[in-house]
Amino acid sequence: MIILLSFETEAEKDKFEYVYEKYKRLMWRKAFDILKDYSLAEDAVSEAFIRVYRHFHRINLPDSGQTASFLVTIVKNIAINLYHKRNKTLPTDFDEFEQASDFNLEESVASKDETERAVKLVDNLSEELRAVFLLKYAHDLPHKEIGRILDISENNVTVRLHRAKKKLADMAKEVRQA
Repeated sequence: MIILLSFETEAEKDKFEYVYEKYKRLMWRKAFDILKDYSLAEDAVSEAFIRVYRHFHRINLPDSGQTASFLVTIVKNIAINLYHKRNKTLPTDFDEFEQASDFNLEESVASKDETERAVKLVDNLSEELRAVFLLKYAHDLPHKEIGRILDISENNVTVRLHRAKKKLADMAKEVRQA
């Protein structure tokens, strides 16, 4: 990979190689689930690792669920974009977000039950809202980087975050009333 030549230290290069080897199959499977095409899935993974390189400083613990979640989110959005370009419509049968995420809401939620309810609410968001929400709050990325990762404008990131928060507030209100 040409990307490996870009790293300044051997440690960064080794870390990137480790992440690549550890997650390439998981990312390929997620891309293939969406695209149903071997070569397009490979293209999606390649594009994803180019984007990962740009944001590699965000990966502190290569073995964490947060890293897996970050990588799957990136490849999933690239695959959706490729699918959309190829078919001009989005499929309706995407698998739910990978369970590899260790998105930690417990720091801001008082009990385990509340945490489980909050995660279920986030899981009920549409894919485009959930991806922006997780990149912002699980990975603490700024709007500009989220826009680059998802290939959308910074304004679109802001709009989607607003919609996600509103949708979550509405869903939480419904749960409380039930």
